[in-house]
Amino acid sequence: MKTIGIIGGSTDIATVEYYKLINEHVRRELGGLHTGEIIINSMDLAQSARFVNNQLWDEGAAYLHAKAKSLERAGADFIICVSNTWHRVADKFMAGVDLPLLHIADPTGAAIQEQGLRNVALLGTKATMSSPYLPDLFTSRFGLTVTVPSEEQQDLIDGVIFGEISHGQFTKASRDAYLDIIDDLVARGAQGVILGCTEIPLLVSQADRPQIPMFDTLRLHARAAAMKALYE
Repeated sequence: MKTIGIIGGSTDIATVEYYKLINEHVRRELGGLHTGEIIINSMDLAQSARFVNNQLWDEGAAYLHAKAKSLERAGADFIICVSNTWHRVADKFMAGVDLPLLHIADPTGAAIQEQGLRNVALLGTKATMSSPYLPDLFTSRFGLTVTVPSEEQQDLIDGVIFGEISHGQFTKASRDAYLDIIDDLVARGAQGVILGCTEIPLLVSQADRPQIPMFDTLRLHARAAAMKALYE
């Protein structure tokens, strides 16, 4: 079994979910008492938010680079980062790290392709939704058209992520607001929705809109990490 290095902390809630899901997949595959071999180095979410809110991407990349190097020294065989947002500087924070990064977009894009969809919506932090990074990546690697919410909708989504979900608060009002936005994106042509912030699936899920395919980046990424650790 390979050792998984996790850059965690964005948020602690999502990091816990990753840990639980990876171990569930390992146990399901191997049976018995098996669990994953995992090393976690968590960022300070306040630091992460400061970098994002002030567009300090180079500083943030340097901060995550130190985390990646520590995971390399500790014996990880490959690295995952629990944040969709920070993947926009993945090339920078992995520079000089002699380990592969399992990119969060790859298992998500593969899952969308498997369902034969061509146009998907992207929810996430405002930094994720307003940046061309993930939409362009999904287009170049998987041939997808990506629709994003309006600026007003982005502000609402982002406010809930940092003002509520990151504090472990999940309200019906926010869930309903997210679902209204999803319905609007589908009306604009989206065939499915990428839940492109690893905290969003803790608020809304496939069960809330059974007819609209939802792609939970956290669950897809965690499963891919477990399979890579076991079989690649």
